[in-house]
Amino acid sequence: MARHRATAAVVLMPVGEQPLQRWYGAVADGGAGMLMLRGALAREVRVAGRTATEIFGPGDLIRPWDLDADDPVRHEIVWRVLVAAELAMLTEDFATRTRLWPEISNTLLARAEQRAEGLAVQRAIASHPRVGMRVALLLWHLAGRYGIVQPDGSVRLGLPLTHRLMGELVGAERPSVSHAMSRLAKARLVKREGQELSLIGTPEDHAAAAMRPLGVPV
Repeated sequence: MARHRATAAVVLMPVGEQPLQRWYGAVADGGAGMLMLRGALAREVRVAGRTATEIFGPGDLIRPWDLDADDPVRHEIVWRVLVAAELAMLTEDFATRTRLWPEISNTLLARAEQRAEGLAVQRAIASHPRVGMRVALLLWHLAGRYGIVQPDGSVRLGLPLTHRLMGELVGAERPSVSHAMSRLAKARLVKREGQELSLIGTPEDHAAAAMRPLGVPV
């Protein structure tokens, strides 16, 4: 019965910039939010010429009307679909129909907390003084969520990670990210396959390469 009651409309979003605001009215009044089922979204926050980005993936509960609350600091928010996405609209009607099963709302709250924890880890990574270490830690942080272990032991990241996007995730300039990625590639720890990356070795291998002084052979 719970499975029958816990149904929701699903919105399909193609790759590219998407104005999520068009869906706010459907779920903002009494609804639980928008639940990511598939794909990847990037939320870009632009302040004074700088951009910080957060990635949302399957299982994340998004309440954009809360995220985009008024702030005295002037900012712009842009939603971009990185991988074709499916979002379930958890409206007020959904909340009413599932009220008899508190486990559902508890699970949604837990997912919201997990997203907040992931963002806290990303902020801690961005605080490291060395860009190379930021990049190495970011790759494995994302691998924990989006990585797929391959038969050869490498981990494929199913995200279109450009150097610009990685810079926005860790608070670094694109050229610095490109330099850090070049060091990892020379150490044979990262391999690009089209728009995706494969991580070779272990997180410790990547950290060691990132911390190795310049001029020391990799």
